[in-house]
Amino acid sequence: MINKNKTVLSGVLVLLFGVVLFFAGTDGFQAFTAERSRVSQLVKEQPLFPDVTLEDSKGRQYPFSEFAGKHVFITFLYTACGTVCPQLEMNMAQVYEQLPKEYIGSEIQFLSISFDPDRDDPETLDLYRTMFNSDGETWRMARIPDKQELKEALGELGVIVIPDGYGNFAHNSAFYLIDPDGKLIEIMDYTKPGEAAVETAGILGKKGGK
Repeated sequence: MINKNKTVLSGVLVLLFGVVLFFAGTDGFQAFTAERSRVSQLVKEQPLFPDVTLEDSKGRQYPFSEFAGKHVFITFLYTACGTVCPQLEMNMAQVYEQLPKEYIGSEIQFLSISFDPDRDDPETLDLYRTMFNSDGETWRMARIPDKQELKEALGELGVIVIPDGYGNFAHNSAFYLIDPDGKLIEIMDYTKPGEAAVETAGILGKKGGK
């Protein structure tokens, strides 16, 4: 009987130890997968978005610091994508429409960045933006022409882009929110635009209340 109780106690201790390890390793049960943990770590680190040179759908070139002092709501895409990218941009349009109008342009800039600069020239981006009612100003579509700068920007925000050799890419997708100082402060689920709009409005509201 004593041996049986010891066995049960040992099993309970092992289980509790495993739970503690799992709790510590998943940020309090909030990160149940490696991807969630990676995203949580990125937000915790708040990397600075590099001051890359953008070229938008109107052919204008300027540094990312053009948006200093504003939040920037970002997606990464390529226009030849026939799967997730159109849904990503349609959902971004929903966030744009759901935010209070007084924030658009003055407090927050929307920016869709292509990671396929060879094909996504200004003319292509200009045509693509019309599919989602992007105005080309408060919501701009742009590319990063310099390949090294593009690689740096993707790396800082943890954007994974893998070419398949046939002109397509495997990539992760999300909404990225950059603060007025250029730091990544939130990564949001692009499949939940309503939640993203509420969260973004809350962040902008706090800024306005300071």
